[in-house]
Amino acid sequence: MLSNRVDQLLNAPALWVLVVVGAIVFAEDALFVGFILPGETVAILGGVAANRGHVSFWLVLAVVIAAAVIGDSVGFEVGRTLGPRILSMRVLQRHAGRLDDARNFLSRRGGWAVLLGRWVAFFRAVMPALAGTSGMKYRTFLTFNLAGGVLWGSAVVTAGYLAGASYTRVEQAIGKDSALIVLAIVIVALAVWHLRRKRAERSTANN
Repeated sequence: MLSNRVDQLLNAPALWVLVVVGAIVFAEDALFVGFILPGETVAILGGVAANRGHVSFWLVLAVVIAAAVIGDSVGFEVGRTLGPRILSMRVLQRHAGRLDDARNFLSRRGGWAVLLGRWVAFFRAVMPALAGTSGMKYRTFLTFNLAGGVLWGSAVVTAGYLAGASYTRVEQAIGKDSALIVLAIVIVALAVWHLRRKRAERSTANN
């Protein structure tokens, strides 16, 4: 059950919170895990756990930023090494249209696509590999990757930390289990709203 998974992460020892959050944020960009579980979600939950006193806010922030930057760098190297073969993966072919959007965005914006793409789940998962296949210099990629990782990591962990204060008030009012369900629903709703808004923006831009 989703609420049980959320509860396990929020109440896990500090080391496990850092390991889980860091591993998923890293794997999202390096191994395309973002198709299954966006790293943004666990980064937000890491911020919630920090608010509840289970782990240091600054440690969560450092781990998220480091995992994001290193994961992107690995994804870039995968794209540069494997080239077009990485784009023929079945999981990517199922999203051919969105993959073309990501390619076009990269060709128009260059390094800025790496930074801006971090704010969209699909782009965040594929942009590093696409940048690697495009022949972009690693120095250019790293500059925008580092800036994007710092901005994105700071935003999502801080958002989770602030959400944690609201979670505590809800928990006191309606109970722990109900609060977990509310938190899970809010996170999913925010993710859906964010994706729909981005799709609407892309649709408007293409018309």
